[in-house]
Amino acid sequence: MTKNLLSALLCFLFIGNMAIAQTRTVTGTVISVEDGFPLPGVNVVIKGTTSGTVTDLNGGYSIQVESNQTLVFSFVGFETQEAAVGNRSIIDISLQVDAKTLGEVVVTGFGTITKGDLTGNIATVKGAEIANIPVPNFQEALQGRMAGVFVESNSGKLGEGVKIRVRGTTSISGGNEPLYIVDGLPITSGGAIGDFNPLADINFNDIESFEVLKDASASAIYGARASNGVVLITTKSGAKGKTKFNVGVQRGVSSPTRKREFLNAEEFIELMTESAYNNDLSEGFDPKNNPADYPGSWLQFVEGRFDRYSGWSDWRTNETDTDWQEQAFNPDAGVTNVNFSATGGDDKTKFYFSTAYDKQEGIIIRNDFERISTRLNLDHKVSEIFNFGVNLGFSRVRNNRLSDDNAFNNPIQLVALAPITPIRDLNGVLYDTPTTTYYNNLVDSENAEWLNTSYRNISNIYGEVKITKDLKFKSEFGVDVMNQNQEQFFGSRTNSGRSTNGFGRSSWLRIFNYNTNNFFTYTKAIGTKHNIDAVAGMQFQKSEDNFTSVEGQEFPLDDLRTLASAAEITGGTSTLTNFTFLSYFARVNYRFNNKFLGTFSARADGSSRFGDNNKWGFFPAASAGWVLSEEGFLKGNETLSLLKLRASYGLTGNAEIGNFDHLGLFGTSSYGLIPGLRPTQIPNPNLNWEKTEQFNIGIEFGILRDRITGEIDYYDKNTRDLLLNVPVPATSGFNVQRQNIGRMQNYGFEFILNGSVVSKENFSWNASLNFARNINRVRELAPGQESIPPTSSRSLNSIFIGESIGVFYGPKYAGVDPDNGDALYYSNAEQTETTNNINNAERMVVGDPNPQFIGGITNNFTFGNFDMNFLFQGVFGNDIYDGGGGFFAANGDWFDNSTRDQMARWQNPGDITMVPQARLGACNGCQASSRYLSDGSYVRLRTLTIGYTLPNTLTSKMKISTARFYLVAQNLLTFTNYKGWDPEVNADAFASNVSQGYDFYSAPQARTISLGLNVGF
Repeated sequence: MTKNLLSALLCFLFIGNMAIAQTRTVTGTVISVEDGFPLPGVNVVIKGTTSGTVTDLNGGYSIQVESNQTLVFSFVGFETQEAAVGNRSIIDISLQVDAKTLGEVVVTGFGTITKGDLTGNIATVKGAEIANIPVPNFQEALQGRMAGVFVESNSGKLGEGVKIRVRGTTSISGGNEPLYIVDGLPITSGGAIGDFNPLADINFNDIESFEVLKDASASAIYGARASNGVVLITTKSGAKGKTKFNVGVQRGVSSPTRKREFLNAEEFIELMTESAYNNDLSEGFDPKNNPADYPGSWLQFVEGRFDRYSGWSDWRTNETDTDWQEQAFNPDAGVTNVNFSATGGDDKTKFYFSTAYDKQEGIIIRNDFERISTRLNLDHKVSEIFNFGVNLGFSRVRNNRLSDDNAFNNPIQLVALAPITPIRDLNGVLYDTPTTTYYNNLVDSENAEWLNTSYRNISNIYGEVKITKDLKFKSEFGVDVMNQNQEQFFGSRTNSGRSTNGFGRSSWLRIFNYNTNNFFTYTKAIGTKHNIDAVAGMQFQKSEDNFTSVEGQEFPLDDLRTLASAAEITGGTSTLTNFTFLSYFARVNYRFNNKFLGTFSARADGSSRFGDNNKWGFFPAASAGWVLSEEGFLKGNETLSLLKLRASYGLTGNAEIGNFDHLGLFGTSSYGLIPGLRPTQIPNPNLNWEKTEQFNIGIEFGILRDRITGEIDYYDKNTRDLLLNVPVPATSGFNVQRQNIGRMQNYGFEFILNGSVVSKENFSWNASLNFARNINRVRELAPGQESIPPTSSRSLNSIFIGESIGVFYGPKYAGVDPDNGDALYYSNAEQTETTNNINNAERMVVGDPNPQFIGGITNNFTFGNFDMNFLFQGVFGNDIYDGGGGFFAANGDWFDNSTRDQMARWQNPGDITMVPQARLGACNGCQASSRYLSDGSYVRLRTLTIGYTLPNTLTSKMKISTARFYLVAQNLLTFTNYKGWDPEVNADAFASNVSQGYDFYSAPQARTISLGLNVGF
């Protein structure tokens, strides 16, 4: 008996030990077949049990399992997959996409998420979609690709500002640009010398993806700086496998998208002579028919000007007929791009390396852009619990800049010169004032330099520790260092240097911006139905801005152009400023049964920019989603493959104001060479952030197993506590004080539709449409304040409660009096009565620079080894004020050359026309009014690409992996009724939150056609 019991016990222990020996730890990574990205939040369950885990942010998992068991991998938007364990300890899984819209991996603040789990609104563009587009910065490449994201270049000048508005304008005096984050680092996107665009330092061929966080649920994790949206930029990383190399070369030519028609010499003489003669007749003289009236007549005055302007040539015989517009444009404009990249790695180390050279010769003379960049991204797995990495990006940009649009040394303003004026005198020297009508800024091409050079370092490092299988800690530290130098020299013949025998200025700027993120990530599956993904941590950022500028004059030679050669140093200045942010944040994503979703986030921000009484702000957000297509009554439905509802509400802020607007400031002064101080700003210890509350409701759908997918969203953004300069009692010693007061609203809808129109082995056609409508309204200003009038007599942009920001307000042009040729304006709001005295005209809202609708249509075709892609972008319902019209479309008011449409001027009683009678110096209709306002809507073939990929049979013989030839055209066609050079315009000299849609001799966009070759090996 005892012997039998002992034998049974030994057998039991043996079997138990066998079972223990068969239990093992299995690890692996789950990725998407669609794009190769790791999938966080995938359920990994032991088949037939409720035991399991969930993949972390990197798609990794670890689970205790027996060799005879099977693992089940399931995730919303993907086909469920099973894997028998056997004797394996590493099981990597690639999940096949079931619903494409749900399976896409999206980058969020401090993590990633699949589209299926997303309850906020995030727009995504993959870097591959905009690779090789011949523009200097990624902002222009994003035009028309995202619903609700309005992108507009100020003009065709290279390296200058680009406006981005995410769901409208939220601030009157604060910043309206989104926050830009590169690999977790908030980067410097403004504050450079002049109009230089700091984002042009980034080589966008290094970008893996762009995510724009639009609603509060998505963006509130960035708190006080998220009201204008957040642009997350993720650079490329290495991949496990053999090292792959890629070389790309592109060369193209550029030209203006449009030129205007100006008068030739004969027409110019006719118009100006008639303009003077009309003045003589109005004063009772007739020098043409009565020679006695000729001396002292207006006609004599004009002919004397003609004699001066024409120089050595004879204007009476049309000996000279100069097309000054042609002189402003560069016939040799074009692009050259060369890039090289290498990517590879193994189980422990992965890397991505690139270097690139980009050169663009602008369509405007004296304007070019050159960028040299390099990047190294490295990730290393030290052990099962620790890994680290570095992202290093360096660039140098050289930009030969141009003056503002309102300066006469801006090349476009050459059009103001009289066509009877020769370009050079008989000795080959460029004509200059007083011979020409105005300054001949071609002189700057030979006697001036304006070079801007930027050195940029955007780099970060990180370390990540796996504390438990569910909990990780990650620490990041990054720097963004921009050193910018601007060298200006204007020789003794230039407009700026004539009176001082040469003028020079050297300016230097350093912006040192550093940031650290430290956060925990917790990912947990509770049973088979509950999934939690949480993040919590802190962020600290400090940015220091150091600026110095010195100027001098009296240069011995125009060839000696550095300030060391200046005989007199006439001025200099230096400034030092900084700001800091300290933040704490948390977010929880919850998923129940793969169909009910919830997200809660909160962030507390403290900043040096705000008053002592309001240093901290709190920004919460919440959202929920319901995947109806996972319900039993829809699951497996072939027609409606996806139906998802989501809603969100939250609070974000805007902190983009001056660094010291809350302080009482003093400035330096002197009296009798004795230094002193004087108060310059009244303090406001209560100054706080602008706050935006946003509600969003949306629906996502897929039809016919996602052959057709789409999204529809409605949002309502209300911004309060606007940062405004408010009048204060004069007894304070000041006129204004920055206060939180006023309210603005943006609301609208967005529509996205994607379709796989044709999907066959040798031919495919995919299309995408995005369309958005935003309505902006100013709701409140300071107490008792109903409006903010235009800041200039040449501008119409104003602010009115109940209207959009920057509406055009002024006299409404009523045409021409057919009896006498007078310009007419409406004298009452009902527009039933007119007056020829603009001072008696009724002021009213006459236009709106904000577009009513924006959209884009993208089509992708493949046919065998050929591919084609084209993008049409459209902007509709906005108005543009052509401020230059008061000079070149003023029916012969002065000696500026005129556009050809001015030849349709009134000449005889009974004439019906919109161009008043020509009257020299009388400004018959040339004042600021709706006369120079026109519809700025346009549709543009933004990008067209046609490519051919060599077949594998040929590339294998050439010992390369891929080779693709392509043609890419940018801004190939433009359809618009706008009469100016280009409807995509916002004059840089006048651009502000309020002053929008203003054209003042602004350069048109460039049309570029390039040929390229990409080779992989």
